Amino acid sequence: MHNAHVVRALEQRGAVFVESEEEVPEGALLVLSAHGVAPAVRERAAGRRLRMVDATCPLVAKVHAEARRYAAEGFTIVLVGHAGHEEVEGTLGEAPEMTILVQTAEDAGSIEVTDPTRVAYVTQTTLSVDETAEIVAALRRRFPAIEGPEAGDICYATTNRQRAVKELAAEVELLLVIGSPNSSNSKRLVETARSAGVEAYLIEDEAAIDEHWLDGVDTVGLTSGASVPEQLVERVCAWFRARGVEEIRAAGPVVEDVSFRLPAEIRRALPAA
Repeated sequence: MHNAHVVRALEQRGAVFVESEEEVPEGALLVLSAHGVAPAVRERAAGRRLRMVDATCPLVAKVHAEARRYAAEGFTIVLVGHAGHEEVEGTLGEAPEMTILVQTAEDAGSIEVTDPTRVAYVTQTTLSVDETAEIVAALRRRFPAIEGPEAGDICYATTNRQRAVKELAAEVELLLVIGSPNSSNSKRLVETARSAGVEAYLIEDEAAIDEHWLDGVDTVGLTSGASVPEQLVERVCAWFRARGVEEIRAAGPVVEDVSFRLPAEIRRALPAA
């Protein structure tokens, strides 16, 4: 799910959000979300003559490609992720008969596969780095020959934010995470802070801040989910300034300079525009 503010901003510009391609009028333009979709969704959309723009995050598309490759090579695929998450639904759809969803290290110890020497794993891109490492370790104990992505599948924005929260936890008494209640990577940031012994709350914007949280608190940390607009961060900072906070500084040495190309359909349309 996307941040409610992003959804409203796009709705104001004429976008209509749907849960299924079946809700889209025939011949209309369908934009596939960053979470990606199962191949069956593309096929049904094409059958209804929908024009499509594929805005799937390239890091999610990489996981889908890994799943297709492992399936083509006859591997049982273990997908580490959360049941029902949009991204997981799309990845499961790449090879549903050959994919097993694992959510915990306990799951990893109980799954059954056809050939223990032909097992591979992929993961959702917005998981807890630490919990995922535990699950993968459990899979390796169970299936020593298991294959997996060399650099891992968890996206750099998720990894960087979790690392930054661990560093912040040593300096703050309270952490606020700006993000949607449905955002997996935002919820993982709250969990990361609490695991480090710091109270943390997920807020959609400055209106969600409960001033009672700040009683007796001298230092507050602030972070945001991977897809939260910078404007929301600025608004929360302004909320604190309006209440007399004078020192607000950026923390963390990581510079994110990754850029992705526009969807192919948009690139093709640009010269015409």
